[in-house]
Amino acid sequence: MDNFEFYNPVKIVFGKGTIAQLSSLVPANRKLLLTYGGGSIKQNGVYDQVKQALAGRTVFEFGGIEANPRYETLMKATQLAREKQVDMLLAVGGGSVLDGTKFIALAAGYQKGDPWDILAQHAAPEHALPLGCVMTLPATGSEANMFSVVSRESTHEKLAFAHPLAFPQFSIIDPETTYTLPERQAANGVVDAFAHVMEQYMTFPAHAPLQDRQAEALLATLIEAGPQILQQPRNYNLRATVCWCAAQALNGVIACGVPQDWTTHMIGHEITALYGLDHAQTLAVIMPAVWRHQLPGKAEKLAQYARRIWTISEGEDLASRAIDKTEAFFRSLGLKTRLSEYGIGADRFEEIAGRFERRGLRLGEHQAIGKKEVVEILNLCLQSPPK
Repeated sequence: MDNFEFYNPVKIVFGKGTIAQLSSLVPANRKLLLTYGGGSIKQNGVYDQVKQALAGRTVFEFGGIEANPRYETLMKATQLAREKQVDMLLAVGGGSVLDGTKFIALAAGYQKGDPWDILAQHAAPEHALPLGCVMTLPATGSEANMFSVVSRESTHEKLAFAHPLAFPQFSIIDPETTYTLPERQAANGVVDAFAHVMEQYMTFPAHAPLQDRQAEALLATLIEAGPQILQQPRNYNLRATVCWCAAQALNGVIACGVPQDWTTHMIGHEITALYGLDHAQTLAVIMPAVWRHQLPGKAEKLAQYARRIWTISEGEDLASRAIDKTEAFFRSLGLKTRLSEYGIGADRFEEIAGRFERRGLRLGEHQAIGKKEVVEILNLCLQSPPK
């Protein structure tokens, strides 16, 4: 097990009816900017609950943050926050709304240049607006961490940042707010959480048995509960289980002292930026291809995963059988596992791989994946889908 530091200051307020606690979580003298997405919170009653809990406070609003939050949109919100001199942000919605609001929090006080540098140049902001969250879509785990991903339409880029100032002060998770999620979003959320766990687990043995079993508990629970929430969307216990899995998948606990990969996410971001696929759709396609390409280095961990999660204990080639089982799980949720199924060919693979080379990035737990390997992985994503 490697040395590590663990820090997570987020206060989680979990359960039905907890949105009402905003009245005590947000100080009465705060001048607040409320951020949200396309307006679904006004249809499912969440907006009304939030406004009722914030009665008597000064609240400005900014809606329209996209599913992949765009820098151009977020800079409009940043300008509003500056003009109104707000002193706190409240994100209400899914992970994209919170990711975007984290960027707003850092950008509002950034005076060193273009706030895009926080993403593109890893510029270090010195100040940020405090923020809270009402999470309505379990997927990204952004409610429990300091990470954010933002897209820039003008350059077709999708980049991530991490900064301690981006931790929410609090996050409210009420599973009842997820009852009305479209099936596609619910399925995407399960795959996103599953992939977060895998990026921290599917590497090589690191003498960290506790972290392995914590990760495996999350994987097994998502495999069990994921398909069930599609069949029973108003089952509170199932929804609560998936909500808590998503938060636990990326709150830092299972990452302690272990190697991490993130190749799937990095390549997936480029696919989303260029083709507009949902984030989880890219993960379901790319992750099996990464594993197949990196099979020699991941074989031991894949075999462990096969035995412990899929109870495959006999026969040869446990690793490949585990990959097949994972693909079948993704497909059982309605996601495709080949780029060709989305009508995407190989014409821009060199361009995608070249982006990592220009940024000086090598991917994977060993930093052994360069331009050539990225193209090879993408070509594996074109093979015929499993029958």
